[in-house]
Amino acid sequence: MKKTLLAGAALSLVMTGSAWADIVIATAGPMTGQYASFGAQMKAGAEQAVADINEAGGVNGEMLRLEVGDDACDPKQAVAVANQFAGEGVVFVAGHFCSGSSIPASNVYADEGIIQISPASTNPSFTDNRPGPGVYRVCGRDDQQGDVAGQFLMENFPDAKVAFVHDKTAYGKGLADATMAAYEEAGGTPALYEAYTAGEKDYTALVSKLKQQGVDVLYVGGYHTEAGLMVRQMREQGMDTLLVSGDALVTDEYWAITGDAGEGTLMTFSPDPRKNEIAKPVVDALLAAGKTAEGYALYTYAAIQAWAQAVEEAGSTDYDPVVEALDAGTFETVLGELEFDDKGDVTLPGYVFYEWNDGQYDYLEQ
Repeated sequence: MKKTLLAGAALSLVMTGSAWADIVIATAGPMTGQYASFGAQMKAGAEQAVADINEAGGVNGEMLRLEVGDDACDPKQAVAVANQFAGEGVVFVAGHFCSGSSIPASNVYADEGIIQISPASTNPSFTDNRPGPGVYRVCGRDDQQGDVAGQFLMENFPDAKVAFVHDKTAYGKGLADATMAAYEEAGGTPALYEAYTAGEKDYTALVSKLKQQGVDVLYVGGYHTEAGLMVRQMREQGMDTLLVSGDALVTDEYWAITGDAGEGTLMTFSPDPRKNEIAKPVVDALLAAGKTAEGYALYTYAAIQAWAQAVEEAGSTDYDPVVEALDAGTFETVLGELEFDDKGDVTLPGYVFYEWNDGQYDYLEQ
């Protein structure tokens, strides 16, 4: 099917001229819905990357054109977006955000010969079970993140009652399970482990259960919206239980939900790329345009950088030579110098802890 699409695109190029000469790439994520703040991060990073690359002369002398797909973090919608991209002649996708979207979409991309580099999907099976060699990520993995979090919980709260909850998604459950496994391996005994339903507004039943069992620390495998409601409702019930979670809390929307109730919340995330000197021009440009540079904006930018450099090395956007270049290359990005291992995982520093204070998050001081 892909060869047919490429042949059709080539025929159209002959017939219509330079209007078809652009290289079509895409980003995809939750552009709408309760996780839309992350989609906004990805879109901002992708738009800035395309603008900067085009201003510098494009890729192999050709301009990039960006398509944006909205999967709303829904697996079925993600597959539909992936098929739409294939029909539009997209050769590369910086996406998706949710692991539950990236994993099914990766099957389409593998079948259609489209390179995929996710800025944010952390579930290990995304690369462990990738359907083809052209699937990568520039973020870490939940087993890495969980290992850091689980050991941290045991080392810093050895006598506390620690509960683990998750939202049943590929990301949330995977992260909670990995963290709890590391916590148990370090000698901890979970006080509670159970699932909750994402998208609900009232978690008072869960909070009451936590209160009844005297839980001191709540680890949430899930997203900022539900975690924010939980911490707020814990404070409303007079609980000072510490909420700890992962990288899905790296959005200002978390504080918008919690207000002062979010004070002291801890989360894991990779070292903040906004602090990289090499990223400063990109951060400044995003902020000057009134866009966000937080969370996964720079990860999306870096995914496009790595792909563009691989295309330059390959001298082509064709799937096989670009995969070969991605596998063998070292890429200079806003995240720093990076490479991909034989699974498609990135070789970058791992996870560190952050703390929310007064509406902002920064490295946890220990």
